[in-house]
Amino acid sequence: VKAQNDFLLCVTVILSLDLPVRKISFRGRKSNKMGGKKSTPTPPEDFDKPWRNVDWNGRDQLEANLREFTIRHAEITNLRILVHGAVGAGKSSFINSANSVFQHRVTDRAGEASSSSTSHTKRYKSYRIWDENDTNLPFIFNDIMGLEDKRTSGIHTDDIINAMLGHVRENYTFNPACPLRDGDPGYINTPTLNDKVHCLVSVMSAQTLPVMYDSVIKSIKDVREKASDRGIPQVLILTHIDECCPLVKKNLRKVCLSKKIKEKMCECSDRLGIPMNCIFPVKNYHEESDTNNDADVLVLLALRKILNCANDYVREL
Repeated sequence: VKAQNDFLLCVTVILSLDLPVRKISFRGRKSNKMGGKKSTPTPPEDFDKPWRNVDWNGRDQLEANLREFTIRHAEITNLRILVHGAVGAGKSSFINSANSVFQHRVTDRAGEASSSSTSHTKRYKSYRIWDENDTNLPFIFNDIMGLEDKRTSGIHTDDIINAMLGHVRENYTFNPACPLRDGDPGYINTPTLNDKVHCLVSVMSAQTLPVMYDSVIKSIKDVREKASDRGIPQVLILTHIDECCPLVKKNLRKVCLSKKIKEKMCECSDRLGIPMNCIFPVKNYHEESDTNNDADVLVLLALRKILNCANDYVREL
């Protein structure tokens, strides 16, 4: 107590003399109890090396190779590609983007739906791909109604399978409550090789993937299982990559360095059981008025995979 009183007396004397007080700093390790713990640095958003190699200068060569594409089956005039997925995932936008690549301008042949609306596509519709010289390329996209988490809206899973097997006539209007059956006016009883689908493309939105309904995921998996039973190849298109990753939004060439995009691809692979080398991130044309090299390259890489898979499939028929 005496020592404490002496200390207080000294402080009182110093203050009364109005002398400058030198600040005392205490060096050493900070106490965690006082909140001095060092903050953890934010991890980088990108990898040091790309997880997939992309030749961003190879756009014209990719297009030229697809223009010269030949089908490995004498009876098939066009490879048929069925595009399916949830409402607002970007099915129709992907078809439009594929057409835009060869037209060298942004096109809007297939209608598009916003992520918050019901399916814009109501009928079974085929889209031929033409180049800027009006030459028909040897593949066709089929667009169908989107999947929804309701029995009264969105396409019935059985109708996706019907389309895949070539049983659905052009311009057939889908009925969410009742799938097409044998004997119905829009049903093809004996489909030809040209009516049947040669590659199934599932479209998933990177932005809405975490909140996608389990029922929609189940429908996509059910269709994939039917395709696998028949040996039909499958490719997954991951859309809206710029909306889920700021790094990619700023620079599309960062897509194969982005940890976020790789994480989304892994999630798709885990939930749907599709191999990583069959998943392709793309930036669909949506707001743009002109095409650009980098978006074209990603779409062309996806198309190359789709057509190669389809060609390998028909060669064995």
